[in-house]
Amino acid sequence: MKSSTNNSGISRRKAIQSVLGVAGLGLTLPASSYAYAAPPPPTYYREKVKITRLETFLIKPRWIFLRIHTDAGVVGLGEPLLEGRALTIQTAIKEVEPYLIGKDPRQVVHHWQAIYRHAFYRGGPILTSALSGIDHALWDIKGKLLNVPVYELLGGPTRDRVRVYGRASNAEDMKKRVAEGYKTIKTGVAKENQIPARIVENPKFIQYAADNFASLRQAGGKDMDIGIDFHGAISPQTAKVLIKELEPFQPMFVEEPCQAQNVDTMAEIAHGTHIPIATGERIFTKWGFREILEKKAASILQPDLCHAGGITEGRLIAGMAEAYYVPIAPHNPMGPISLAVGLQLAASIPNFLVQEQVSLGEGYLKKPFKLEKDGNVLVPTGPGLGVELDEDQIKEKMGHDWKNPESYDPRDGSVVDW
Repeated sequence: MKSSTNNSGISRRKAIQSVLGVAGLGLTLPASSYAYAAPPPPTYYREKVKITRLETFLIKPRWIFLRIHTDAGVVGLGEPLLEGRALTIQTAIKEVEPYLIGKDPRQVVHHWQAIYRHAFYRGGPILTSALSGIDHALWDIKGKLLNVPVYELLGGPTRDRVRVYGRASNAEDMKKRVAEGYKTIKTGVAKENQIPARIVENPKFIQYAADNFASLRQAGGKDMDIGIDFHGAISPQTAKVLIKELEPFQPMFVEEPCQAQNVDTMAEIAHGTHIPIATGERIFTKWGFREILEKKAASILQPDLCHAGGITEGRLIAGMAEAYYVPIAPHNPMGPISLAVGLQLAASIPNFLVQEQVSLGEGYLKKPFKLEKDGNVLVPTGPGLGVELDEDQIKEKMGHDWKNPESYDPRDGSVVDW
């Protein structure tokens, strides 16, 4: 029996929608809520899709962008960065390319396992950074082929907006960030005349750093979250003293209070303060983060999704952290593709804290991200990573020769961390 319609030809479904609209039930979604992509065209449901080419290019100021091309006409974007080692990463990706050519890009986890495990010498910053960018691009392709955001493929959404933080080194910077709308800031350890810290520092050094943080707290107010990054450049001996001086101003976290590979020492520091310790930018894969969690060396994890293994590994690290009641605050001093990756992860995990960023994509993306008045960025709802490069603008930014700073102590010429 055919379903009946009214005389005007309106279907039952449309009639119900019309009645609900007249009833004024407020069913219109707010701008911050999810707007799902339109159903994909039939041609996207292909029985076979093959990777045809990998393309990397250096982008100012110090980034690498990756494109993975397919015979379906869909191109995936990734950011396989390793700061100061751009040519090395390009070579690593070129070495992986023969494995990927002709493969179906939709087998994302399978390819992750093959690229990682078929290397006799596994892990490390070079391999996992190259693998991370490839993983980004494969997820981007998969989302585009299905016409859904990556977070949908990961079981999301868990949120529709993501808290991001800016940077400030002094009170004037803080006032600017407040005016811009930031609710979270990260700073570094202030050093008089930029003289690096010695292994054991004197009270003047400690007081200068603490006073600078106090000025940031005063300029930002008590409702501003302020993290401080020791960058692994402060010795454990000095870090312990400095953290005690910072405690009255309640930093949101202390990042890398010592070299991250020194897990036992970091655990000792963490157990000696009530301020959360954060680390992760120089830790690779789930296996690296396992020891951090087991030894309670940090209560905030900061995996860098351009280094730690991409989205595939980031989701697993977040799951491990959740079991320890530890939140995730992805490290990201990189480009807008990396930010898009972090936003997709943030939208698919329950234990997200805050997202680092240095570029919202202006001059790189056709639709840059926007800092909302509440200090958040809305989760992109487009397919894949939800971003598209502005080809005209990035042409002017092609190529760079950025190198890691060579830092020396002016007092004796010895090498120091940067």
